[in-house]
Amino acid sequence: MNGKPEAFMEEIVEIRDEGQILTVVNQGAMRYKGVIPDDCWHEPYMPIHEVRQEMKRMRFYGYVEENELLGVIGKEPVKDTTLIRHLYVLSRAQGKGIGSKLLGYVQRMVSTEYLLIGTWQAAIWAIAFYKKHGFELADNKDELLRKYWDIPARQIETSCVLRKKMHPHFSDI
Repeated sequence: MNGKPEAFMEEIVEIRDEGQILTVVNQGAMRYKGVIPDDCWHEPYMPIHEVRQEMKRMRFYGYVEENELLGVIGKEPVKDTTLIRHLYVLSRAQGKGIGSKLLGYVQRMVSTEYLLIGTWQAAIWAIAFYKKHGFELADNKDELLRKYWDIPARQIETSCVLRKKMHPHFSDI
């Protein structure tokens, strides 16, 4: 050994395995338990039939380290914008920059004017994360949630939208 750290393999790849997505989303979402409104929490947080539906509408990318999937992110083009959906990192891997790497990876692929992210108002850590990456809270969150997401009224009531202008030559949302 020469005193240098051992090299390890890390990469971001498209994920098409519903079981892998399901595992990371549901384990990572445990952070919401007891934080978001009780009537919005359920276990599993995302059942397999929802994962399958989401996979038809968006692409999922995953952060893989040493052949283990540690985080996922969904990128969904909707109308004239792009949504970040389901950014989750396994609990034991949180706080190590994986979410930032996934977000950066997807941001480089965005060709729409805005990149939008919906999250729970009570998830203050998630809001702080996105703000750290240049996103701002949208004042018209109800309008945006109705236009770009297909979610229940209760989720609209308890959620917020963060946005980031990606291409300044477009008009405002």
